[in-house]
This record gives sequence, C-alpha cells and structure tokens, in this order.
Amino acid sequence: MKKKTFIVLGIVAIIGIGGYGFVGNYFFNFALNAKAEKEFLQGNPHLAESEAVLGSVAEEAELADELFKKEHEPTQLSIVSTDEHKLNLNAYLYENESADHKWAVVVHGYTGNALSMARYSRNFYERGYNVLAPDLRGHGESEGDYIGMGWHDRKDLLLWIDQILEKDPQAEIALFGISMGGATVMMTSGEEDLPSNVKVIVEDCGYTSVSDVFTYQLDDLFSLPPFPVLNAANTVTKIRAGYDLFEASAIDQVAKSQTPMLFIHGEADTFVPYEMLDKVYAAANVEKDKLIIPGAGHGEAEKVDPITYWNSVWGFVETYIN
Repeated sequence: MKKKTFIVLGIVAIIGIGGYGFVGNYFFNFALNAKAEKEFLQGNPHLAESEAVLGSVAEEAELADELFKKEHEPTQLSIVSTDEHKLNLNAYLYENESADHKWAVVVHGYTGNALSMARYSRNFYERGYNVLAPDLRGHGESEGDYIGMGWHDRKDLLLWIDQILEKDPQAEIALFGISMGGATVMMTSGEEDLPSNVKVIVEDCGYTSVSDVFTYQLDDLFSLPPFPVLNAANTVTKIRAGYDLFEASAIDQVAKSQTPMLFIHGEADTFVPYEMLDKVYAAANVEKDKLIIPGAGHGEAEKVDPITYWNSVWGFVETYIN
C-alpha cells in the first residue's frame, strides 16, 4: 500500500514539475524570447493610435525623421557585454560638430531598435547633442536570444557611457528612454558606478518593475493571477536568461539615484498603466519633475503634443547641461 502511495505521489510530482516547466517556458517564449514573434502586440487595443494624435503633425514629423536618416549617416559601434553571455552589442553614433561636449543616449522600447528612435535622435541632434542610440540585447543588430527588460541592459548602458567618455572625457550626458528604454534608464540611474558625467535622465512611459508589468499583462491578456504563472516564468528566466523578474525593479533603482530625472507619461496609456508614473516619481529622492500628456496612449506623448513635450524636455535637461 505504501509503495503504491509513493508511486502515485511520484507521478503527481513529475506531472506537477512538468506542468510548472511547461508554463514557465511558454510565458518566457511569449514575452522574453527575442526570436519569437510577439503576436500579442499586433492589433492590441492598448497600442491603437489615439484620436489625440493629429495626422498632419505626425506626417510632418515623420518626413523630418526620414530626411534626418538620409542626411545623417551614423557610425556603427560595438562592445562586448561583461557578463557570462559575452554578447556583441551594437549602437549608432551621430556625431555633431557643434555639440561642445553635449551627449544624449537614446534608448528604444520593447521589440524596437536604435534606428526606430529617429524622432528622438533627431531632436537631440538638432538641439546640438552628439547622439548614441544602442540596440538593446536581442534587438536590432545586437546579439542575444532573450529580452532583458532593462535589467541586464542597465549594465550594458554603463559600457556605452564608458565608450562616450573614452571619446570625450568632458562629456555631459543625458539619458533618454521610452517604454522599456524608459525602464532601462531608470534602472541605470541607481547604479553605484554611474559616472558623474551623466547629468540628467528623462524617462517616457517606463514601468515600475518587470514583475509589475508582467502581472498587469497576465491579467489583461489571460485573466491569470501572478501566482504560480509568474513564478514559473521566473524560474525559466533565471535558467535561460540569468536574471530574476522580481529583482528587476525601476522603483528600487530610482530610489537609489542621485541624478535629476524627468518622468513623462501619457494619461491614456493602458499598456504600461499611467498609474505607474506616480510610483516611480514618488520613489525618486532627487531633483525631479513630471509631464503628463492628456489623451496620449503608450509612447504617444510626443506625437500628441510635441511642442509641450520638447519644451518640457529642454527646460529640464538644459537646467543641468548647458
């Protein structure tokens, strides 16, 4: 009788472990496998263009972006990550003869790439900055079979900053990121070895933490609770990517930051919920400000009200970089 009980318990345990692994792998591939198609982004109502985006204004800006890309051929740079993955990482450098030691690092979002940040690279360049736009792990021309959600990317950003300082030891640097890029620059902000050359940080619609945004998406897309799904995904993430979803927190990093920070969010953002803005803003114990754009969905703040957007960015950034 005892033998049968042990056999039954063993079978149950095997099924349980197998199910746990299956669930973990499914959601890892769904969200973090850089090679897998992200079908949930296609036709996602949270990413639909809002009515607040004015077609004529957007078209004019897009034409300016295309002209910028034609007229300014960037230099490609590469570094190798310092962790066990030893990834070859790519970035594009737009050198500006009139920059006078002013630099901007412009960081793209989830499934984006450096070249997709032409709007932001252009505006910093036209304002007189050298611009470095990196491809995050698993994006663009950078190696990597997983998405770091900003956590491993924060360490890579420090390497790119070192590259800038090799070129220009007197560099005054602004970090700018949108969506996952916003989370990346916030996560970078709390690093102890962040050089003092980084004078200011601007984050646009970044999330509070990886576990928070995944919990939100699990509920929104699948009506599932975080336990045990997120725990299973975290176990697989540790094995396949080498980081902990629950450790990857922009809030915790911002709380340690000593760098002035501007927080931007669209009030109609339901992909990275607008309410996350208040949490990261409250965590910051630095000189700070926030910009809320009514009617703007995820990543749309600049598109909805570009004048207010850039006036706010320059007003804040150039308080610290002249």
